[in-house]
Amino acid sequence: MSVALTAGFMTLLDVSIVNVALPSIRADLELSSGALQWVLSGYALTFGLLLVPAGRFGDARGRRSVFIVGVAAFTLASAAAGLAGSALFLVVARLVQGAAAGVVNPQVSGLIQQLFEPRERGKPFGLLGATIGVSTAVGPLLGGLLIAVFGAEQGWRWIFYINVPIGIAAILLAVKYIPAKPADDRPKERLDPVGVVLLGTGVLLLLLPLVQEREWNGPAKWLLIPAALAVLAGFLAWERRYARGGGTPVIDVDLFRTRSYAFGTVIGLLYFAGFPALFFVYTLFLQNGLKYSALLAGLAVTPFAVGGAAASALGGRIVERYGRPLVLIGLVMVAAGLTAVVVVLHFVPGRGAGWAAALPLLVAGIGGGFVISPNQTLTLSQVPVRRAGSAGAVLQTGQRIGTAVGIAAAGTVFFAQLASSGGSWGLALRYALGVAIGFVVIATIAAVADVVVDRSRQPALNRS
Repeated sequence: MSVALTAGFMTLLDVSIVNVALPSIRADLELSSGALQWVLSGYALTFGLLLVPAGRFGDARGRRSVFIVGVAAFTLASAAAGLAGSALFLVVARLVQGAAAGVVNPQVSGLIQQLFEPRERGKPFGLLGATIGVSTAVGPLLGGLLIAVFGAEQGWRWIFYINVPIGIAAILLAVKYIPAKPADDRPKERLDPVGVVLLGTGVLLLLLPLVQEREWNGPAKWLLIPAALAVLAGFLAWERRYARGGGTPVIDVDLFRTRSYAFGTVIGLLYFAGFPALFFVYTLFLQNGLKYSALLAGLAVTPFAVGGAAASALGGRIVERYGRPLVLIGLVMVAAGLTAVVVVLHFVPGRGAGWAAALPLLVAGIGGGFVISPNQTLTLSQVPVRRAGSAGAVLQTGQRIGTAVGIAAAGTVFFAQLASSGGSWGLALRYALGVAIGFVVIATIAAVADVVVDRSRQPALNRS
Protein backbone atom coordinates (compact mmCIF):
# COMPACT_ATOMS: atom_id res chain seq x y z
CA MET A 1 0.00 0.00 0.00
CA SER A 2 2.87 2.39 0.74
CA VAL A 3 4.26 1.84 -2.76
CA ALA A 4 0.87 2.21 -4.44
CA LEU A 5 -0.10 5.32 -2.47
CA THR A 6 3.27 6.98 -3.12
CA ALA A 7 2.82 6.56 -6.86
CA GLY A 8 -0.79 7.75 -6.61
CA PHE A 9 0.32 10.81 -4.65
CA MET A 10 2.94 11.63 -7.27
CA THR A 11 0.46 11.50 -10.16
CA LEU A 12 -2.28 13.44 -8.35
CA LEU A 13 0.19 16.06 -7.15
CA ASP A 14 0.83 17.03 -10.77
CA VAL A 15 -2.81 18.07 -11.11
CA SER A 16 -2.24 21.13 -8.91
CA ILE A 17 1.50 21.68 -8.46
CA VAL A 18 1.82 23.30 -11.89
CA ASN A 19 -0.64 26.10 -11.04
CA VAL A 20 1.86 28.28 -9.18
CA ALA A 21 4.56 27.63 -11.79
CA LEU A 22 2.57 28.87 -14.78
CA PRO A 23 4.00 32.44 -14.69
CA SER A 24 7.57 31.05 -14.61
CA ILE A 25 6.89 28.55 -17.42
CA ARG A 26 5.29 31.23 -19.56
CA ALA A 27 8.22 33.62 -19.12
CA ASP A 28 10.90 30.96 -19.73
CA LEU A 29 9.42 29.25 -22.80
CA GLU A 30 7.43 32.24 -24.09
CA LEU A 31 4.21 30.24 -24.12
CA SER A 32 1.03 31.59 -25.66
CA SER A 33 -2.09 31.57 -23.51
CA GLY A 34 -3.39 28.61 -25.53
CA ALA A 35 -0.22 26.57 -24.95
CA LEU A 36 -0.30 27.46 -21.26
CA GLN A 37 -3.87 26.22 -21.03
CA TRP A 38 -2.84 22.91 -22.62
CA VAL A 39 0.01 22.51 -20.11
CA LEU A 40 -2.57 22.75 -17.34
CA SER A 41 -5.66 21.12 -18.81
CA GLY A 42 -4.08 18.65 -21.25
CA TYR A 43 -2.89 16.64 -18.26
CA ALA A 44 -6.41 16.43 -16.88
CA LEU A 45 -7.81 15.55 -20.30
CA THR A 46 -5.63 12.50 -20.99
CA PHE A 47 -5.80 11.52 -17.31
CA GLY A 48 -9.58 11.24 -17.57
CA LEU A 49 -9.47 9.43 -20.91
CA LEU A 50 -7.33 6.50 -19.73
CA LEU A 51 -8.84 5.80 -16.31
CA VAL A 52 -11.60 3.37 -17.23
CA PRO A 53 -9.80 1.42 -20.00
CA ALA A 54 -6.71 1.07 -17.78
CA GLY A 55 -8.80 -0.03 -14.83
CA ARG A 56 -10.56 -2.63 -16.95
CA PHE A 57 -7.24 -3.85 -18.38
CA GLY A 58 -5.77 -4.18 -14.89
CA ASP A 59 -8.80 -6.21 -13.78
CA ALA A 60 -8.35 -8.59 -16.69
CA ARG A 61 -4.56 -8.87 -16.99
CA GLY A 62 -3.17 -8.23 -13.52
CA ARG A 63 -2.76 -4.93 -11.68
CA ARG A 64 0.95 -5.07 -10.80
CA SER A 65 2.25 -5.12 -14.38
CA VAL A 66 -0.14 -2.36 -15.48
CA PHE A 67 0.86 -0.30 -12.43
CA ILE A 68 4.58 -0.65 -13.20
CA VAL A 69 4.14 0.27 -16.87
CA GLY A 70 2.11 3.34 -15.87
CA VAL A 71 4.68 4.51 -13.31
CA ALA A 72 7.52 4.00 -15.81
CA ALA A 73 5.73 6.05 -18.47
CA PHE A 74 4.94 8.79 -15.93
CA THR A 75 8.58 8.94 -14.79
CA LEU A 76 9.91 9.25 -18.35
CA ALA A 77 7.30 11.89 -19.24
CA SER A 78 8.23 13.87 -16.11
CA ALA A 79 11.88 13.88 -17.10
CA ALA A 80 10.92 15.00 -20.62
CA ALA A 81 8.74 17.82 -19.24
CA GLY A 82 11.62 19.06 -17.09
CA LEU A 83 13.95 19.06 -20.11
CA ALA A 84 11.44 20.80 -22.40
CA GLY A 85 12.89 23.58 -24.50
CA SER A 86 9.75 24.51 -26.42
CA ALA A 87 6.04 24.84 -25.88
CA LEU A 88 5.18 21.86 -28.11
CA PHE A 89 7.65 19.57 -26.32
CA LEU A 90 6.24 20.50 -22.91
CA VAL A 91 2.60 20.08 -23.99
CA VAL A 92 3.28 16.62 -25.46
CA ALA A 93 5.14 15.57 -22.31
CA ARG A 94 2.21 16.73 -20.17
CA LEU A 95 -0.26 14.80 -22.33
CA VAL A 96 1.81 11.63 -21.88
CA GLN A 97 2.12 12.34 -18.15
CA GLY A 98 -1.66 12.60 -17.83
CA ALA A 99 -2.22 9.39 -19.77
CA ALA A 100 0.26 7.55 -17.54
CA ALA A 101 -1.45 8.92 -14.43
CA GLY A 102 -4.72 7.56 -15.80
CA VAL A 103 -3.08 4.13 -16.07
CA VAL A 104 -1.66 4.15 -12.52
CA ASN A 105 -4.56 5.40 -10.41
CA PRO A 106 -7.23 2.73 -11.03
CA GLN A 107 -4.71 0.07 -10.03
CA VAL A 108 -4.35 1.70 -6.59
CA SER A 109 -8.03 1.41 -5.68
CA GLY A 110 -8.14 -2.02 -7.33
CA LEU A 111 -5.23 -3.23 -5.19
CA ILE A 112 -7.06 -2.15 -2.02
CA GLN A 113 -10.05 -4.25 -3.05
CA GLN A 114 -7.75 -7.16 -3.94
CA LEU A 115 -5.47 -7.14 -0.88
CA PHE A 116 -7.94 -6.39 1.93
CA GLU A 117 -11.13 -8.02 3.17
CA PRO A 118 -14.22 -5.77 3.14
CA ARG A 119 -14.09 -5.13 6.90
CA GLU A 120 -10.41 -4.12 6.62
CA ARG A 121 -10.74 -1.60 3.79
CA GLY A 122 -11.66 1.45 5.85
CA LYS A 123 -8.07 2.23 6.87
CA PRO A 124 -6.43 1.83 3.42
CA PHE A 125 -9.27 3.77 1.78
CA GLY A 126 -8.77 6.41 4.45
CA LEU A 127 -5.12 6.63 3.45
CA LEU A 128 -6.13 6.81 -0.22
CA GLY A 129 -8.56 9.63 0.56
CA ALA A 130 -5.84 11.47 2.45
CA THR A 131 -3.53 10.96 -0.53
CA ILE A 132 -6.11 12.41 -2.95
CA GLY A 133 -6.98 15.39 -0.77
CA VAL A 134 -3.48 16.27 0.41
CA SER A 135 -1.81 15.85 -3.00
CA THR A 136 -4.25 18.33 -4.53
CA ALA A 137 -4.03 20.80 -1.66
CA VAL A 138 -0.28 20.65 -1.01
CA GLY A 139 0.65 21.01 -4.69
CA PRO A 140 0.75 24.83 -4.70
CA LEU A 141 2.88 24.86 -1.53
CA LEU A 142 5.43 22.37 -2.86
CA GLY A 143 5.53 24.13 -6.23
CA GLY A 144 6.08 27.48 -4.58
CA LEU A 145 8.83 26.03 -2.38
CA LEU A 146 10.71 24.55 -5.35
CA ILE A 147 10.52 27.84 -7.24
CA ALA A 148 11.76 29.70 -4.17
CA VAL A 149 14.72 27.31 -3.76
CA PHE A 150 15.78 26.88 -7.41
CA GLY A 151 14.65 30.24 -8.82
CA ALA A 152 12.01 31.08 -11.40
CA GLU A 153 13.93 29.73 -14.42
CA GLN A 154 14.88 26.34 -12.97
CA GLY A 155 12.26 25.94 -10.25
CA TRP A 156 9.45 24.98 -12.61
CA ARG A 157 11.65 22.27 -14.14
CA TRP A 158 12.26 20.74 -10.70
CA ILE A 159 8.49 20.44 -10.30
CA PHE A 160 8.81 17.68 -12.91
CA TYR A 161 12.30 16.39 -12.05
CA ILE A 162 11.24 15.57 -8.50
CA ASN A 163 9.06 12.78 -9.88
CA VAL A 164 12.01 10.92 -11.40
CA PRO A 165 13.71 9.45 -8.30
CA ILE A 166 10.32 8.77 -6.70
CA GLY A 167 9.13 6.97 -9.83
CA ILE A 168 12.27 4.83 -10.09
CA ALA A 169 11.98 3.83 -6.42
CA ALA A 170 8.27 3.04 -6.87
CA ILE A 171 9.02 0.72 -9.81
CA LEU A 172 11.72 -1.20 -7.91
CA LEU A 173 9.59 -1.51 -4.77
CA ALA A 174 6.50 -2.51 -6.77
CA VAL A 175 8.41 -5.43 -8.29
CA LYS A 176 9.36 -6.57 -4.79
CA TYR A 177 6.23 -5.89 -2.74
CA ILE A 178 3.11 -5.79 -4.94
CA PRO A 179 1.93 -9.36 -5.50
CA ALA A 180 1.41 -10.56 -9.05
CA LYS A 181 -1.84 -12.30 -9.84
CA PRO A 182 -1.10 -15.98 -10.60
CA ALA A 183 -1.66 -16.83 -14.25
CA ASP A 184 -4.34 -19.41 -13.48
CA ASP A 185 -6.26 -16.82 -11.43
CA ARG A 186 -6.53 -14.38 -14.30
CA PRO A 187 -9.98 -14.47 -15.85
CA LYS A 188 -9.98 -15.54 -19.48
CA GLU A 189 -11.92 -12.49 -20.63
CA ARG A 190 -12.09 -10.83 -23.99
CA LEU A 191 -11.47 -7.11 -23.81
CA ASP A 192 -13.99 -4.77 -25.40
CA PRO A 193 -12.18 -2.52 -27.92
CA VAL A 194 -15.41 -1.07 -29.36
CA GLY A 195 -16.54 -0.10 -25.85
CA VAL A 196 -13.14 1.47 -25.12
CA VAL A 197 -13.29 3.59 -28.30
CA LEU A 198 -16.88 4.71 -27.66
CA LEU A 199 -16.18 5.60 -24.04
CA GLY A 200 -12.95 7.41 -24.90
CA THR A 201 -14.66 9.41 -27.64
CA GLY A 202 -17.55 10.35 -25.34
CA VAL A 203 -15.26 11.46 -22.50
CA LEU A 204 -13.04 13.41 -24.93
CA LEU A 205 -16.03 15.27 -26.43
CA LEU A 206 -17.30 16.01 -22.92
CA LEU A 207 -14.01 17.28 -21.50
CA LEU A 208 -12.66 19.26 -24.48
CA PRO A 209 -15.05 22.24 -24.31
CA LEU A 210 -14.62 22.35 -20.53
CA VAL A 211 -10.82 22.37 -20.43
CA GLN A 212 -10.67 24.77 -23.41
CA GLU A 213 -13.50 26.99 -22.23
CA ARG A 214 -11.38 30.16 -22.11
CA GLU A 215 -9.48 29.46 -25.33
CA TRP A 216 -12.27 28.53 -27.73
CA ASN A 217 -14.39 31.61 -28.33
CA GLY A 218 -18.05 31.46 -29.30
CA PRO A 219 -20.88 29.13 -28.29
CA ALA A 220 -20.18 26.46 -30.95
CA LYS A 221 -17.88 24.54 -28.57
CA TRP A 222 -20.87 23.66 -26.37
CA LEU A 223 -22.33 21.59 -29.21
CA LEU A 224 -19.74 18.99 -28.23
CA ILE A 225 -21.65 18.36 -24.98
CA PRO A 226 -24.82 16.93 -26.61
CA ALA A 227 -22.56 15.06 -29.06
CA ALA A 228 -20.75 13.54 -26.07
CA LEU A 229 -24.03 12.53 -24.44
CA ALA A 230 -25.15 10.87 -27.68
CA VAL A 231 -21.88 8.91 -27.95
CA LEU A 232 -22.09 7.88 -24.28
CA ALA A 233 -25.69 6.72 -24.80
CA GLY A 234 -24.43 4.62 -27.71
CA PHE A 235 -21.68 3.29 -25.43
CA LEU A 236 -24.22 2.16 -22.81
CA ALA A 237 -26.34 0.46 -25.48
CA TRP A 238 -23.28 -1.33 -26.85
CA GLU A 239 -22.20 -2.44 -23.36
CA ARG A 240 -25.58 -4.05 -22.68
CA ARG A 241 -25.52 -5.80 -26.04
CA TYR A 242 -21.93 -6.94 -25.51
CA ALA A 243 -22.77 -8.35 -22.08
CA ARG A 244 -25.83 -10.20 -23.43
CA GLY A 245 -23.52 -11.81 -26.01
CA GLY A 246 -21.35 -13.27 -23.24
CA GLY A 247 -18.57 -10.66 -23.32
CA THR A 248 -17.25 -8.69 -20.35
CA PRO A 249 -18.02 -4.99 -20.86
CA VAL A 250 -15.69 -2.12 -20.03
CA ILE A 251 -18.15 -0.91 -17.40
CA ASP A 252 -20.55 -3.18 -15.60
CA VAL A 253 -23.64 -0.95 -15.89
CA ASP A 254 -25.42 -3.06 -13.27
CA LEU A 255 -23.07 -1.57 -10.66
CA PHE A 256 -25.20 1.59 -10.74
CA ARG A 257 -28.15 -0.42 -9.44
CA THR A 258 -26.23 -0.62 -6.17
CA ARG A 259 -27.32 2.42 -4.17
CA SER A 260 -23.97 2.98 -2.43
CA TYR A 261 -22.12 3.00 -5.74
CA ALA A 262 -24.61 5.19 -7.61
CA PHE A 263 -24.93 7.84 -4.88
CA GLY A 264 -21.21 7.77 -4.10
CA THR A 265 -20.25 8.37 -7.73
CA VAL A 266 -22.60 11.36 -7.97
CA ILE A 267 -21.37 12.81 -4.66
CA GLY A 268 -17.74 12.40 -5.78
CA LEU A 269 -18.40 14.14 -9.10
CA LEU A 270 -20.15 17.10 -7.44
CA TYR A 271 -17.64 17.49 -4.62
CA PHE A 272 -14.71 17.49 -7.03
CA ALA A 273 -16.51 20.16 -9.06
CA GLY A 274 -16.30 22.33 -5.95
CA PHE A 275 -13.03 21.93 -4.09
CA PRO A 276 -10.40 21.98 -6.91
CA ALA A 277 -12.13 25.09 -8.31
CA LEU A 278 -11.36 26.75 -4.98
CA PHE A 279 -7.60 26.31 -5.48
CA PHE A 280 -7.75 27.46 -9.10
CA VAL A 281 -9.39 30.83 -8.41
CA TYR A 282 -7.84 31.34 -4.96
CA THR A 283 -4.30 30.91 -6.32
CA LEU A 284 -5.04 33.39 -9.12
CA PHE A 285 -6.43 35.85 -6.56
CA LEU A 286 -3.40 35.58 -4.29
CA GLN A 287 -0.69 35.69 -6.97
CA ASN A 288 -2.18 38.09 -9.50
CA GLY A 289 -4.52 40.10 -7.29
CA LEU A 290 -2.55 40.43 -4.05
CA LYS A 291 0.92 39.88 -5.61
CA TYR A 292 1.80 36.98 -3.33
CA SER A 293 4.88 35.00 -4.26
CA ALA A 294 4.40 31.41 -5.37
CA LEU A 295 5.59 30.21 -1.94
CA LEU A 296 3.25 32.49 0.02
CA ALA A 297 0.33 31.48 -2.20
CA GLY A 298 1.12 27.84 -1.47
CA LEU A 299 1.35 28.51 2.27
CA ALA A 300 -2.04 30.22 2.21
CA VAL A 301 -3.82 27.00 1.15
CA THR A 302 -1.85 24.77 3.53
CA PRO A 303 -4.53 24.85 6.29
CA PHE A 304 -6.91 23.04 3.93
CA ALA A 305 -4.27 20.37 3.29
CA VAL A 306 -3.48 19.92 7.00
CA GLY A 307 -7.16 19.59 7.92
CA GLY A 308 -7.80 17.21 5.04
CA ALA A 309 -4.86 14.95 5.92
CA ALA A 310 -5.87 14.60 9.57
CA ALA A 311 -9.57 14.09 8.88
CA SER A 312 -9.01 11.63 6.01
CA ALA A 313 -7.01 9.27 8.21
CA LEU A 314 -9.65 9.49 10.95
CA GLY A 315 -12.53 9.21 8.49
CA GLY A 316 -11.20 5.97 7.08
CA ARG A 317 -11.20 4.44 10.56
CA ILE A 318 -14.70 5.47 11.63
CA VAL A 319 -16.61 5.26 8.34
CA GLU A 320 -17.80 1.71 9.06
CA ARG A 321 -19.39 2.97 12.27
CA TYR A 322 -21.09 6.11 10.93
CA GLY A 323 -21.60 5.40 7.22
CA ARG A 324 -22.98 8.05 4.86
CA PRO A 325 -23.92 10.52 7.66
CA LEU A 326 -20.16 11.05 8.14
CA VAL A 327 -19.89 12.17 4.48
CA LEU A 328 -22.91 14.44 5.02
CA ILE A 329 -21.26 16.08 8.04
CA GLY A 330 -18.11 16.60 6.00
CA LEU A 331 -19.97 18.25 3.13
CA VAL A 332 -21.74 20.62 5.55
CA MET A 333 -18.36 21.57 7.04
CA VAL A 334 -16.90 22.23 3.57
CA ALA A 335 -19.84 24.44 2.59
CA ALA A 336 -19.65 26.30 5.91
CA GLY A 337 -15.88 26.76 5.66
CA LEU A 338 -16.01 28.11 2.10
CA THR A 339 -18.89 30.42 3.02
CA ALA A 340 -16.79 31.72 5.91
CA VAL A 341 -13.92 32.34 3.46
CA VAL A 342 -16.25 34.52 1.37
CA VAL A 343 -17.32 36.48 4.47
CA VAL A 344 -13.76 36.90 5.77
CA LEU A 345 -12.42 38.11 2.42
CA HIS A 346 -15.20 40.71 2.30
CA PHE A 347 -13.95 42.26 5.54
CA VAL A 348 -10.20 41.64 5.00
CA PRO A 349 -9.61 42.58 1.34
CA GLY A 350 -5.88 43.40 1.49
CA ARG A 351 -2.67 41.34 1.72
CA GLY A 352 -3.76 39.97 5.08
CA ALA A 353 -6.52 38.00 3.34
CA GLY A 354 -4.45 34.83 3.16
CA TRP A 355 -3.98 34.69 6.93
CA ALA A 356 -7.55 35.75 7.66
CA ALA A 357 -8.92 32.87 5.57
CA ALA A 358 -6.67 30.25 7.24
CA LEU A 359 -9.16 29.11 9.91
CA PRO A 360 -12.14 28.80 7.52
CA LEU A 361 -9.91 26.84 5.12
CA LEU A 362 -8.89 24.54 7.98
CA VAL A 363 -12.57 23.84 8.72
CA ALA A 364 -13.25 23.20 5.03
CA GLY A 365 -10.22 20.91 4.85
CA ILE A 366 -11.38 18.86 7.84
CA GLY A 367 -14.77 18.54 6.17
CA GLY A 368 -13.11 17.47 2.94
CA GLY A 369 -11.25 14.74 4.80
CA PHE A 370 -14.58 13.38 6.00
CA VAL A 371 -15.84 13.37 2.40
CA ILE A 372 -13.16 11.89 0.15
CA SER A 373 -11.96 8.76 1.93
CA PRO A 374 -15.30 7.74 3.54
CA ASN A 375 -17.11 8.29 0.24
CA GLN A 376 -14.48 6.19 -1.56
CA THR A 377 -14.91 3.39 0.99
CA LEU A 378 -18.72 3.44 0.90
CA THR A 379 -18.90 3.72 -2.89
CA LEU A 380 -16.69 0.70 -3.52
CA SER A 381 -17.78 -1.35 -0.49
CA GLN A 382 -20.14 -3.63 -2.42
CA VAL A 383 -18.13 -3.87 -5.67
CA PRO A 384 -16.84 -7.37 -6.58
CA VAL A 385 -13.04 -7.62 -6.44
CA ARG A 386 -12.86 -8.70 -10.10
CA ARG A 387 -14.42 -5.33 -11.06
CA ALA A 388 -12.51 -3.24 -8.53
CA GLY A 389 -10.17 -1.52 -11.00
CA SER A 390 -12.82 -0.49 -13.51
CA ALA A 391 -15.32 0.50 -10.78
CA GLY A 392 -12.70 2.68 -9.06
CA ALA A 393 -11.76 4.13 -12.45
CA VAL A 394 -15.37 5.13 -13.16
CA LEU A 395 -15.45 6.86 -9.77
CA GLN A 396 -12.21 8.72 -10.57
CA THR A 397 -13.41 9.59 -14.08
CA GLY A 398 -16.43 11.22 -12.49
CA GLN A 399 -14.07 13.16 -10.24
CA ARG A 400 -11.97 14.32 -13.22
CA ILE A 401 -15.11 15.38 -15.11
CA GLY A 402 -16.33 17.17 -12.00
CA THR A 403 -12.99 18.97 -11.68
CA ALA A 404 -13.16 20.12 -15.31
CA VAL A 405 -16.77 21.29 -14.93
CA GLY A 406 -16.03 23.11 -11.69
CA ILE A 407 -12.91 24.89 -12.92
CA ALA A 408 -14.66 25.89 -16.16
CA ALA A 409 -17.71 27.23 -14.32
CA ALA A 410 -15.81 29.01 -11.54
CA GLY A 411 -13.21 30.33 -13.99
CA THR A 412 -15.88 31.74 -16.30
CA VAL A 413 -17.59 33.55 -13.44
CA PHE A 414 -14.25 34.73 -12.03
CA PHE A 415 -12.95 36.30 -15.25
CA ALA A 416 -16.34 37.70 -16.27
CA GLN A 417 -16.72 39.42 -12.90
CA LEU A 418 -13.13 40.63 -13.02
CA ALA A 419 -13.78 42.29 -16.38
CA SER A 420 -17.15 43.79 -15.44
CA SER A 421 -15.94 45.12 -12.07
CA GLY A 422 -12.92 46.91 -13.49
CA GLY A 423 -10.34 44.59 -11.96
CA SER A 424 -11.81 43.90 -8.52
CA TRP A 425 -10.03 40.65 -7.67
CA GLY A 426 -11.74 40.24 -4.31
CA LEU A 427 -15.23 40.57 -5.78
CA ALA A 428 -14.39 38.16 -8.60
CA LEU A 429 -13.11 35.60 -6.10
CA ARG A 430 -16.23 35.83 -3.95
CA TYR A 431 -18.50 35.22 -6.96
CA ALA A 432 -16.36 32.29 -8.11
CA LEU A 433 -16.38 30.77 -4.63
CA GLY A 434 -20.16 31.02 -4.73
CA VAL A 435 -20.07 28.63 -7.71
CA ALA A 436 -17.83 26.20 -5.80
CA ILE A 437 -20.12 26.35 -2.77
CA GLY A 438 -23.11 25.66 -5.03
CA PHE A 439 -21.58 22.38 -6.22
CA VAL A 440 -20.85 21.33 -2.62
CA VAL A 441 -24.43 22.15 -1.60
CA ILE A 442 -25.82 19.97 -4.41
CA ALA A 443 -23.50 17.16 -3.27
CA THR A 444 -24.89 17.66 0.24
CA ILE A 445 -28.43 17.22 -1.09
CA ALA A 446 -27.40 13.96 -2.76
CA ALA A 447 -25.88 12.74 0.54
CA VAL A 448 -29.08 13.66 2.40
CA ALA A 449 -31.10 11.69 -0.17
CA ASP A 450 -28.86 8.65 0.31
CA VAL A 451 -29.23 8.81 4.12
CA VAL A 452 -33.02 9.20 3.87
CA VAL A 453 -33.35 6.27 1.44
CA ASP A 454 -31.12 4.11 3.63
CA ARG A 455 -33.13 4.85 6.78
CA SER A 456 -36.44 4.30 5.00
CA ARG A 457 -35.23 0.85 3.95
CA GLN A 458 -34.16 -0.22 7.45
CA PRO A 459 -37.68 -0.87 8.85
CA ALA A 460 -38.57 -2.96 5.80
CA LEU A 461 -35.36 -4.99 6.17
CA ASN A 462 -36.03 -5.48 9.87
CA ARG A 463 -39.58 -6.71 9.16
CA SER A 464 -38.29 -9.16 6.56
